[in-house]
Amino acid sequence: MFNLIIFYKMKTILIVEASDSDSRLMSALLMRGGYAPIVIGDLEAAQQEVMKLSPGAVIVAATKFRGGTAKELINWLKTKGYKFPVIAIVDNLNPMELIDVMGDWGAVGVIQRPAIDKQLLEQVEKYSKPESLMFFLDDVLIPRQSDDFRSIEQAIKKIAGTNANTIIFGEIGMGREQVARKIYEGSSRNQKPIIVIEAGGAPHIGKHDPKSDRSETYNRIKGYFTNADGGTIILKNLELLTFDKQSVLLHILETEHPNVRIICTADPHILQMVKDKEFRANLFYLLRATDIRILPLRDVTEDIPGLADFFLTRHAKDNDEPKKHLDSSALKALKLHPWPGNIRELHNVIILAAYSTEGDTISESDLDISESAPTPETSLLLKDPDKDRDRIIEAYRRGGSWTAAAKLLGISERALLEQRKRHGINKKGQVES
Repeated sequence: MFNLIIFYKMKTILIVEASDSDSRLMSALLMRGGYAPIVIGDLEAAQQEVMKLSPGAVIVAATKFRGGTAKELINWLKTKGYKFPVIAIVDNLNPMELIDVMGDWGAVGVIQRPAIDKQLLEQVEKYSKPESLMFFLDDVLIPRQSDDFRSIEQAIKKIAGTNANTIIFGEIGMGREQVARKIYEGSSRNQKPIIVIEAGGAPHIGKHDPKSDRSETYNRIKGYFTNADGGTIILKNLELLTFDKQSVLLHILETEHPNVRIICTADPHILQMVKDKEFRANLFYLLRATDIRILPLRDVTEDIPGLADFFLTRHAKDNDEPKKHLDSSALKALKLHPWPGNIRELHNVIILAAYSTEGDTISESDLDISESAPTPETSLLLKDPDKDRDRIIEAYRRGGSWTAAAKLLGISERALLEQRKRHGINKKGQVES
């Protein structure tokens, strides 16, 4: 099966607030800021939730809510030995009253209710403590319908039966490392060590012996091979390996023949780097005895409904609430977005919508899809006359209508009609002879 990075552990913020509208506003703001909000409306439930909080969490509490006050909650925390910082939401209090809240009550900060949208993230950032990223590698197969995914599964099985070095090509956020791990798990080396290296930082992690007559870069990189003897090294983001590190790695592989299999992940741009002599061709082909190519999400939009449903199912289970669903407008919007961050970006959009949407149906208006991300190099924007016809047909296939195709191409429907006439493309997206 194909494991995939699905979730990362965000810093938890417990919201104790009786107002549903303000709770939704704060949840949305916190999700955009990279936090994981938990909303509670009464004192007893808040106390139960506090006992589950992870280190680094922050509590944002109204001065009054069902069954109690922020002061009572803070006093309870003190008696139980909990030291989570509490930020109080106040209603236009004067300076002396604010002093009471922060002095007598023990709140670390205050947020004026009318200014929640301006003050919440600033206050939370002061007191939240960073947590290490955590990745959950599920054994279950995330539902994906594309032929590309099925071909990846077949390639994993085939390559796992060999000891060949492999490069997994694909953009960020598509689970390249999990494909690499799956190859390792299915190989004859799976009882030997596996070491994961980030190419951009490789020589700064391994050990170096100052007394050695070898270079520091050599000693550090060679140390990985010593520790992984008989096993596998996963070298992430191969394109970030500097030229001097490339030379050392090539020397070790060609002259010392270590008993280690190397599985690399790389952005497809590395192919151009090899062509431009920015990456050593002899090392590249030594590492690419076999390869797997993972298409970006924008090229396999048929996978989006299944992935979104998976994230919503997990969200409902993790938060013990009814599962929410996407309506047709939301699905259409998701399929039209180019997803430069791929599945990872899709996950964030879906979870934010699940937190902030009232009711069980998520519509297009509930999705917070960023348009400020860089345009993927494989954009459908018309810019090359020799390829415009194919881009127009692809935009129609992806969007399902000429209106959607015009949006994907970044032109008006009138301009698209003129382009269709110029290239002889009919209403069905076919080239007329």
